[in-house]
Amino acid sequence: MSTQTQSSWQAPEEAVPYTGLEWAQNRMLKKYGEGTSTALFDTTEIAKARAFHRTFPEYKPTPLHNLKALAKALGVGGVYVKDESHRFGLNAFKALGGSYAVAKYLAQRLNRDLSELPFPVLTSPEIKEELGEITFATTTDGNHGRGLAWTARQLKQKAIVYMPKGSSFYRLEKIRAEGAEAWITDLNYDDAVRMTAAKAAENGWAFVQDTSWEGYEEIPTWIMQGYGTMAAEVTEQLPEFGVDKPTHVFVQAGVGAFAGTIQGYFASLYGEARPQTVVVEANKAACLYRSALAADGKPRVVGGDLDTIMAGLACGEPNLIGWRILRDYSNMFISCPDEIAAKGMRILGNPLGRDSKVISGESGAVTTGLLWALTNDERLSAARTALGLNEHSHILLFSTEGDTDPVKYRRIVWDGEVPSAAR
Repeated sequence: MSTQTQSSWQAPEEAVPYTGLEWAQNRMLKKYGEGTSTALFDTTEIAKARAFHRTFPEYKPTPLHNLKALAKALGVGGVYVKDESHRFGLNAFKALGGSYAVAKYLAQRLNRDLSELPFPVLTSPEIKEELGEITFATTTDGNHGRGLAWTARQLKQKAIVYMPKGSSFYRLEKIRAEGAEAWITDLNYDDAVRMTAAKAAENGWAFVQDTSWEGYEEIPTWIMQGYGTMAAEVTEQLPEFGVDKPTHVFVQAGVGAFAGTIQGYFASLYGEARPQTVVVEANKAACLYRSALAADGKPRVVGGDLDTIMAGLACGEPNLIGWRILRDYSNMFISCPDEIAAKGMRILGNPLGRDSKVISGESGAVTTGLLWALTNDERLSAARTALGLNEHSHILLFSTEGDTDPVKYRRIVWDGEVPSAAR
């Protein structure tokens, strides 16, 4: 993993402070075909991942909610929220990536094509006997680790999970409930990843992480491809609402693996007609935003405690695969304070009119809070204009997690922890 330190930077004129919120248009934007190849995330590759996921007994597409009343209140043509709280009974999307990466890894060890190994076969006693004992190791804020532990349990294999300091004890216990050995460390996320990678190499464990660096890209690519099942589902669901494709996609980013997958898929599918993409981060861990500000194409690192309520986004070092795609094809990068995520949680949990209620956790709701800010606060009028948000805009959002820490969720939504607007 990169050991570069955070570089000095100065916000350009496009970056506008808003109680901790900053935005910048992408000055490195490429025409499709002139930038990084998106072939790893095209419809053919993502179809392979989805075909595998379809062999799970628990598989079904998660809901896409058409929030008509919210769209009307915000003055846009449509707001569509992909609700990943329904994924595999795990309350988050992460198992899509971990399960696909593990399956690809095992298929490689078995010297067989994954198409020959649907989930019931892969989890059979015969395959377990052929594979022997395997330990999968990872670092997580909660969702990825739980998904990996769930997958390992299905395979009758072992999972070891390390969590960064400040992680939720509730999420820790959920990981342990899946049969994994799991601990909260005294390290931030990126240092915990380095520690886990070193332990995996020392002990012969299979290291399954969605961040990537030079020399570690194969497994992160598989994880990212697994995330693509969400995008494939969306392209089938949107036409049910009379929408061929969104005009805008807001994607939250930690290391940028999920965001890079979504961007890569839509860029590959639509080329120059792709939706405008907004990359959204926690301001305490905005490594992609700072990388975009530098505008030299090189990733930047954010260090320190990364103390944000958006635990799933508390990552200070970019996934290189995701960064290259986001750098070349995304339109805007936005760094958000915790209050924006809190606002999004409250909006989705208290719907207008007949809109569906969406229970969305801190990392899942930040894009909804941001959309509200962009359409309601005149201090962000320049950003709104730059994106062309208006009554003809159809915005796709991903609620990537439910209330994965119910106590924290209630403290925010019920009790008012983290006020959702400056007073």
